[in-house]
Amino acid sequence: MKNLLTLKKYFAVYKVKLFWGFIFIILSNAGSLYIPLLIKNAINELQKSATSGILFHYALLIVLTSLFAGYFRYMIRQKIIVVSREIEYDLRRDFWKHIQLLPLRYFQNNSTGNVMAHATNDINAVRMFIGPAVMYSIDTSIALLIIIPILISLNLSLTIYSLLPLPFLSYAVYRVGKLIHKKFTLIQEKFSDLTTMAQENYAGIRVIKSYVREDSEINLFKILSNDYVKRNMEMIKVQAFIMPILFLITGLSLIIVVWAGGIKVINHEMNLGQIAAFIVYLGELIWPMIAFGWVTNIIQQGEASMKRLNKIFAEPYEINDSKDTNFSIKEIKGKIEFKNVSFRYGDSLPYILKNVDLEIKQGQTVALMGYTGSGKTSFINLIPRMYDVTEGEVLIDDVNIKNIPLEVLRTNIGLVQQESFLFSDTILNNISYGLREIDKNKVQEVSRIAHFDKDVESFPSEYDTIMGERGITLSGGQKQRASLARSLAIDPRIIILDDSFSAVDTNTEEAILRNLKEFMRNRTSIIISHRISTVKDADTILVLSEGEIAEKGTHDELVKLDGIYAELHYKQLLEKELEEIK
Repeated sequence: MKNLLTLKKYFAVYKVKLFWGFIFIILSNAGSLYIPLLIKNAINELQKSATSGILFHYALLIVLTSLFAGYFRYMIRQKIIVVSREIEYDLRRDFWKHIQLLPLRYFQNNSTGNVMAHATNDINAVRMFIGPAVMYSIDTSIALLIIIPILISLNLSLTIYSLLPLPFLSYAVYRVGKLIHKKFTLIQEKFSDLTTMAQENYAGIRVIKSYVREDSEINLFKILSNDYVKRNMEMIKVQAFIMPILFLITGLSLIIVVWAGGIKVINHEMNLGQIAAFIVYLGELIWPMIAFGWVTNIIQQGEASMKRLNKIFAEPYEINDSKDTNFSIKEIKGKIEFKNVSFRYGDSLPYILKNVDLEIKQGQTVALMGYTGSGKTSFINLIPRMYDVTEGEVLIDDVNIKNIPLEVLRTNIGLVQQESFLFSDTILNNISYGLREIDKNKVQEVSRIAHFDKDVESFPSEYDTIMGERGITLSGGQKQRASLARSLAIDPRIIILDDSFSAVDTNTEEAILRNLKEFMRNRTSIIISHRISTVKDADTILVLSEGEIAEKGTHDELVKLDGIYAELHYKQLLEKELEEIK
């Protein structure tokens, strides 16, 4: 239950509603448990040759009492079940907020499907605990507290006899509950695997079709589904024991009452009205016992799910504002400095960047080149704090970026990645994503700079064209240009292009670079590219090799150096000549 105790802060918010729900439970139980006393009195009156008027009187009282109990039963649900939905909303909102603030490192180590399973099945299982489990726990507890004293008042010895089987019930529920907890945890883990595979299949459907792997994926999904069903069946078999055990034990109690109570009636120790009331009260006790088992089942499932959710809530944000953050900083100019920076993705992993020292002046254009795996993308990810440095420090305008408000830092950096991501929304909304308000004029202007405006105008709905998931309706080059336009729309002081023209032909790339030249004036620009034609006009070109700056200079200086850059340059010249010969 320790995991479910973390929900107390949510219960505190709705304590008034829960209090009234508690009051309504008492009133509802008071009404429904008064009915057997009316039945007892009615039977006793029958033994005295009661008139039809007296019987009508008792019948009317039973109907009115039932209406009274039913009304407050309705009000219980209006309070407690509604609160469970409100807490579900709060929990889902907090979960979503927490997920949004987690670092990229978390998403590299956890699948999308796993996170989706937490957001669906786990939160729903916790909601079932908050609503039905809490409601029936209180309801059954109050019913027991009322019924048992009444039974004792009717006959103490008969009450003791009838309650003898109940300790066996508690033990059985305890044992079954532990098994349910264990098996439900295994089910949720398998559901995460199932969700992960479904998400990957939807996202990679084009690859699946390209390699004709539909049958293979269907079979794999079938295996996972069968395993998921198998685990569910194992838990259902355990759950199936609960109801028979409950009915068996409560049935034994009823047999004891009929036998021992019958003897007491024969011996004139009890009258028919009392024994009838006793049996009805015992019947009223059956539902709390059944509910107790059902609630135990729900609590165990809720406990298992809350444990999984708490594991995510315990994940640290790592990258956020701190007590050292200078909130007086409202903008940045663009000077960037790396001071003895080293970086790796984990303590047990090798260094990606080693002892990088570099100064980029405001308004400079710096290009990064190097072979695959040399650390280029890791280098640029440190600037907007997608990751924090392992050693050393990164400064912007002579201020450690850890002391710059994260929102100020990132809203002043336009990062265009090679692998473009677009939302399933209109082109207008995608390009306006970073803006506080949609400005169509600005969207059109940045689309022109990104050489994307003509493409948009060719679409039937132009900027109102809906793109499919991940921009599936656009070509690779169009997606890269849309991403570039989105980045330019926020008017950043630092522009980072991470091989963002890889899917664009050289003529279009040259046109984009011409358009960007004026926009990039007085802005700091960092360009990653494998094409010499993209970087040759940069103020400084850095060549990374095994995480270190191996070469640094202008295009002409690096060609003369006859190192890595010169080798790449000559290879691309040769490739161009061969293409022209063809």
